[in-house]
Amino acid sequence: MSRVPAAALACTLFVGGHACAQSAAQTVRLNAGVHLITAEVAADDPMRQRGLMFRQTLAANHGMLFVFEGKDVRCMWMLNTLIPLSVAFIDDDGRIVNIEDMKPKTEDSHCARAPVRYALEMTEGWFTQRGLKPGAVIGGISGAGVK
Repeated sequence: MSRVPAAALACTLFVGGHACAQSAAQTVRLNAGVHLITAEVAADDPMRQRGLMFRQTLAANHGMLFVFEGKDVRCMWMLNTLIPLSVAFIDDDGRIVNIEDMKPKTEDSHCARAPVRYALEMTEGWFTQRGLKPGAVIGGISGAGVK
């Protein structure tokens, strides 16, 4: 079982200032039926470890797709993540295994119920508000060159 902090790009404070710099992230267009998603891709350890930490907002229909090298029971947590999120753990076929709601600034583990290669974080309640449940398919993962 592997555990990574939940969430996208971290802010870096400039010396003497309060501005944040974000490194360029690859994005991918996904869909959940008719619902379109723009997801930043976290496919390496530094990106997965930063996740969406320190963000104060997340644009509508935007999220982060965590891509792992192999299938495992993945767990997410919210240390230094300021906004509530929901995470969908997704199998190789794009099928949602389970969805977990996560509270900000906590170290509670939220885990996949089966080995997965992907996790998609969206604002808390995004999946529920669209009627998406385990078994629903997130399209575009395999065609996005991130598999």
